[in-house]
Amino acid sequence: MPSRKFADGEVVMGRWPGSVLYYEVQVTSYDDVAHLYTVKYKDGTELALKESDIRSQSSFKHRKSQSSSSSPSRRSSSRSRSRSRSPGRPAKGRRRSASQSREHKDDKKKTVQETSLALPAPNMKPSENNTKRYNGEPESTEKNDTSCIILEQKLKPDLEIKHVLEQYSLRSRKDDKKKEEIYSEKKTFVAVKPIEKVPSKPKELEFGGRIGTFMLIFLLPATVFYLLLMCKQDDPSLLNFPPLPALESLWDGRVFGIFLLWFFLQAVFYLLPFGKVVEGLPLSNGRKLQYRINGFYAFILTAAAIGVLLYFQFELHYLYDHFMQFAVSAAVFSLALSIYLYARSLKAPEEELAPGGNSGYFIYDFFTGHELNPRIGSFDLKYFCELRPGLIGWVVINLAMLLAEMKIHNLSMPSLSMILVNSFQLLYVVDALWNEEAILTTMDITHDGFGFMLAFGDLVWVPFVYSLQAFYLVGHPTTITWPVAAAITALNCIGYYVFRSANSQKNNFRRNPADPKLANLKFIPTATGKGLLVTGWWGFVRHPNYLGDIIMALAWSLPCGFNHILPYFYVIYFICLLVHREARDEHHCKQKYGLAWERYCQRVPYRIFPYIY
Repeated sequence: MPSRKFADGEVVMGRWPGSVLYYEVQVTSYDDVAHLYTVKYKDGTELALKESDIRSQSSFKHRKSQSSSSSPSRRSSSRSRSRSRSPGRPAKGRRRSASQSREHKDDKKKTVQETSLALPAPNMKPSENNTKRYNGEPESTEKNDTSCIILEQKLKPDLEIKHVLEQYSLRSRKDDKKKEEIYSEKKTFVAVKPIEKVPSKPKELEFGGRIGTFMLIFLLPATVFYLLLMCKQDDPSLLNFPPLPALESLWDGRVFGIFLLWFFLQAVFYLLPFGKVVEGLPLSNGRKLQYRINGFYAFILTAAAIGVLLYFQFELHYLYDHFMQFAVSAAVFSLALSIYLYARSLKAPEEELAPGGNSGYFIYDFFTGHELNPRIGSFDLKYFCELRPGLIGWVVINLAMLLAEMKIHNLSMPSLSMILVNSFQLLYVVDALWNEEAILTTMDITHDGFGFMLAFGDLVWVPFVYSLQAFYLVGHPTTITWPVAAAITALNCIGYYVFRSANSQKNNFRRNPADPKLANLKFIPTATGKGLLVTGWWGFVRHPNYLGDIIMALAWSLPCGFNHILPYFYVIYFICLLVHREARDEHHCKQKYGLAWERYCQRVPYRIFPYIY
């Protein structure tokens, strides 16, 4: 391997990440393994740079002197030719003079551009005209460009925050591209390598590739039906395989009609002009889609509709009596929806395809989703299915199980176990709908396409597997004492606090990293302009929201007792799901943030479970 070029303590010119600007820095150390220099800017910022991003000061001074020495000779030559021009040839002389004048202006422009590269770090003084804008930054630059954030430095309130933000006032990418072209044309500076277009096809196939996704298409429905059949048995042990029902008993046209009515009722609630309209994250073409945030209003309207049905003595426990038929109806509908989604995605433009579902393999793309944001007009199919029919349906199913328990066991009120399960899961759903906007930054919306995986998961897996504890308690009543109930409630509250506070901390930091309320948070800047939190919950483990989710999942299963493992399927599955999702996050973040992510992993070594994993 080549030896290091710059010594410790040497003053050189370092390129600021994400730009073509060079500033004076001092080399503090060198990593022989990663071949990275740790440099310190004049303001105290420390970053790790590659050797290709560092240049000696003499190279800048040399170019500057060459540019400065060439202009006087050209100007004197131009003046001498102008004085010796023949009076009888005015037109030609004027053309020559104009050409020479342009040369003079180009030389002058080149000199200014070259010398600007060797300027010292930007001034900390805020702009006198408008302190809300970065000094020298165009109005089109986004305010939340956190590439200006100092490494692991605390944000300070009020004016100090503005100083920090205004210190690194980088030019917009458009301006940098123009200047890069000028450098290339004039050949006065080494041209920066242009950004290559990311290939649309993923480099690695997830979920076991083509074979794995093909098996999952059959394994997921089989798992749902197996769990529901097990819960119906008197002894739902793993060794006691349930008898298979007759095929004709699995289908009921009336049940399918009720499911369709439920789906389209939620679609009507989604289209109502209630709630605010927000923009999602930028797509690959720079466009931002708009989303109407009214999931909580849809939940209120659904609750009112259910109340009306109960008032007119509609037997909601009909859901329990035909639970398997409802699951089959939802599975058939999700399969039909997946076929429609894949068929329409074949005509979608390249920039509207999902980065993870554009492999060119039919089965894989059908499973993961070929199109990122399929829409019918302004109706976003993926966003609608993510929170509406399945999530709200989960609460309705739980209520139906509660009423079924009271009817079957002749109870005047639900059991304490059933009340806990319903209350915990109701809180979880209401929280998701109340914070609906946060889902726009999740992997499901930003990365995964809408195919069989999400369609089946949203419409079948969530409502029929997540309600497994309530379904189990109807046929297997469990009695718990009040002290045990209090302990389980405390556990759920701890999990919810970790889950909600971690998500709120992340969302608030994304919206406004300069908020004085977040002054105690430290973070690592990245070349993408985003910061990686290394304090608070996100300095404890890399995914504290996953940790809170798992704690709550355990609290949902404990009211079912320990007679069978079936109620704990959700906890086991959820841990596997989040560990797999964390691995996907790890892979994507490593590609996106590079060295900054490696430093973050060194700072926060535990992924989900502290001191364990």
